[in-house]
Amino acid sequence: MTGFVSFVSSGPGDPELLTLKAVARLQVADAVLFDDLSSGPILAHVRAGADLVSVGKRAGRVSPRQAEVSRLLVDYATTHARVVRLKSGDSGLFGRLEEEIEALSVAGIGYEIIPGVTSACAAAAAAGIPLTRRELARRVQFVTGHGATGALPDGLNFAALADPSATTVVYMARRTFPELAQRLIAAGLPGTTPALLAESVSHPDQRLTRSTVAELAARIATEASNAPAVILYGALTADRS
Repeated sequence: MTGFVSFVSSGPGDPELLTLKAVARLQVADAVLFDDLSSGPILAHVRAGADLVSVGKRAGRVSPRQAEVSRLLVDYATTHARVVRLKSGDSGLFGRLEEEIEALSVAGIGYEIIPGVTSACAAAAAAGIPLTRRELARRVQFVTGHGATGALPDGLNFAALADPSATTVVYMARRTFPELAQRLIAAGLPGTTPALLAESVSHPDQRLTRSTVAELAARIATEASNAPAVILYGALTADRS
């Protein structure tokens, strides 16, 4: 009997940020294919006896290719009634969800998508700020700083990204932010624009660093770290202490 796949969004890592529906799917799953950032205490919700398969990808580390992850997902779904694909953050944001959906569709396997807390929202909450404010930040934009080759993606709309009336969140930005900042400033964004580096959001070792776009770019260029991070910039990220 062909199984069914639940794409479960695990949030940024704190198990208390899981939705009730996410927990319910984990509790009845026969197999869970999980991302690296979805491991740890979140997996405590998985029932005893379920297969646990790590398929996580982290920058700078040996990781399974997306084609292999999709193949494993299809293989498990053809032999298990209930499969959970546990993705970090919200599965629909920079989580390569579409490739896995396509593989299931080709194989004739049904699926559902369970949304979750994305790291952008978790980072803003941890910093005690909103992502929008009337008259000051009327728009939020999410962008990835990491293209298929690991470099800054081609085709970025720098006019939009340099908009001072937006709150911008850059995912997977650590390696490319110095270059991104340089190009943003060239596109008109003041180097003094407030910026927030949020590392290991919602984890015990969470670290929030408030700075400016220019200063943060200079710091990242000389600082080595493997902690997962997002960068927010815009007026709302300013330090109010």
